[in-house]
Amino acid sequence: MMNERIYKLAEQAKKYALDEMIKITDRDEALKIYSDCYDAKFAELMVRECTSVVDNLEGSDYIPWVSVAIKKHFGFEE
Repeated sequence: MMNERIYKLAEQAKKYALDEMIKITDRDEALKIYSDCYDAKFAELMVRECTSVVDNLEGSDYIPWVSVAIKKHFGFEE
């Protein structure tokens, strides 16, 4: 069974992908857009969720750098 938080992230990615898909009139292209958008958004949400966990940890001076390193690694630099 999927973790409730992961399920919520998947739902957010699904909504985002559907919003992008409805802009496309060609059926095959719309399905490709949905798939691409869902995958990218879900990955982004997962990385952001993981780095927010790191950001909220206490007790270590290097923790902020861990979050930055993870975001950089996945191309979500801020």
